[in-house]
Amino acid sequence: MRRRDVLTGLGAFGLASTLASAAPARVSHAATDIASEVRRRAIELARTAFVPPAEHLAPAMAAMGYDEYRDLKFRPRRAVWHGMGLGFELQYFPAAYIYRSPVDIYLVEHGSVVQVSARREMFDFGLQEHRVPAGAPLSFSGFRIHAPLNAPGLYDEVLVFQGSSYFRGLGKGHSYGLSARGLAIGTGSSRPEEFPLFRAFWIERPRDAGSITVHALLDSVSVTGAYTFRIRPGAETVMHVAAELFPRTDVEEVGLAPLTSMFLKDTHDDDGPADFRPAVHDSDGLAVWNSRGERLWRPLINPPQVQNTTILEDKLRGFGLIQRARSFADYEDLQADYHTRPSAWVEPGDMWGAGAVRLVELPTAEEYYDNIVAYWRPQAGLKAGVPFAYAYRLTWASGTPASNGYRVLKTRVGRAGRPDSIRFLVDFALTSRGPNLPRVAASQAPNPVATVRANHGIAGIPHVQRNPYTGGVRVSFEFDPAAADRSDLRLDLQSADGRPSESWRYRWLR
Repeated sequence: MRRRDVLTGLGAFGLASTLASAAPARVSHAATDIASEVRRRAIELARTAFVPPAEHLAPAMAAMGYDEYRDLKFRPRRAVWHGMGLGFELQYFPAAYIYRSPVDIYLVEHGSVVQVSARREMFDFGLQEHRVPAGAPLSFSGFRIHAPLNAPGLYDEVLVFQGSSYFRGLGKGHSYGLSARGLAIGTGSSRPEEFPLFRAFWIERPRDAGSITVHALLDSVSVTGAYTFRIRPGAETVMHVAAELFPRTDVEEVGLAPLTSMFLKDTHDDDGPADFRPAVHDSDGLAVWNSRGERLWRPLINPPQVQNTTILEDKLRGFGLIQRARSFADYEDLQADYHTRPSAWVEPGDMWGAGAVRLVELPTAEEYYDNIVAYWRPQAGLKAGVPFAYAYRLTWASGTPASNGYRVLKTRVGRAGRPDSIRFLVDFALTSRGPNLPRVAASQAPNPVATVRANHGIAGIPHVQRNPYTGGVRVSFEFDPAAADRSDLRLDLQSADGRPSESWRYRWLR
């Protein structure tokens, strides 16, 4: 999927704050327990074969390209709940361009469920006004939520649902970067990937100014599902996700809480594409917090061929795709603002059990493509006819949850002194003083002891030195791949004073 295409739905209508009345509707019935109703529909769908939503697009809408689609703008005065003091407003996206599958959108308020109709007066067609006939059929492809995120009274975009089961969110001060999905099927496998879609949404009128609830009906060739998203915007925007899947078939390669991002280059790449920027990415690493309390950091790579990494785990505490480099100087890009892209952190509920974090890295020569996917793969997969319920918390933030001790700051790779050897430099920052540790300044504490292992090739003895510019340490070592074309490296620190450390993992490819 082209990254430029994915971003279309996020920027096509600008960032104007929403201003007025709720949209017209065509179907209404009494509201009961919406989550139970969505679950009932998912069960009914699972009893029949998958039928994709019928597209009813005017030829001009279907033929639109990227730039033409950007001409279509939601009229701010048609926003839902504007001026009502509810703390949230809604805007809709029209179906066109690559977003052709229509989605049904319902508003749940005042004891009723009302289906919203897509009408021409909701949208300003701009330069495309003459191309789209007055009576052309219209439908929705998704929606976005606005809330006072960065300043009181100013309604900023917080969350977008559009395209298959994709959605993405923002915390305070962020610009859009990586995406999340409802479900991944066959990602990184030898079979063609299956993209489940959200075919209907129910959006509840906010009960307070701090949170909003969205329900979604998922459908696909292999599975249906009922989802509930409870969304709380803020400095870190938090989504509590509860889902139940109803498999039509056995699904072995299934991914829960999938995250999708872009990584083109950074300081640990071998030159990379010719580019004035030192780094180009929405995320620079995969972070994992396992049941033993270990925190793992795996720098992302842009590989020459598809790479799959599996981290087996039982009772996982969390994982995420993280944008750790937060300075403009890390990227030197005035347009993309990569230093403001959010991280996404997933914390599983109680029912995940045994499984693995899977990381899929695809080769790319352009920053327009999302080439990174991370997700949780349950050990047993899904069984036809057997419901599968799970829950998790997804946080759009600037990093991983706070931890004490050393964490990886940067990875650098270069030529070593010996032919055919590679030199690695890994900077660790000391985030804070750990609990029950001696009150000794970091600069006075003894250097930690580093241990390096490689499953192929030979890793040299690591050298640890204090880094006064980061307040942490730099570990350097040489690696001789010998005849290996690939090697998984691991670097661990052990401090004399008990300070914990992230475990650095890296996949080297010839």
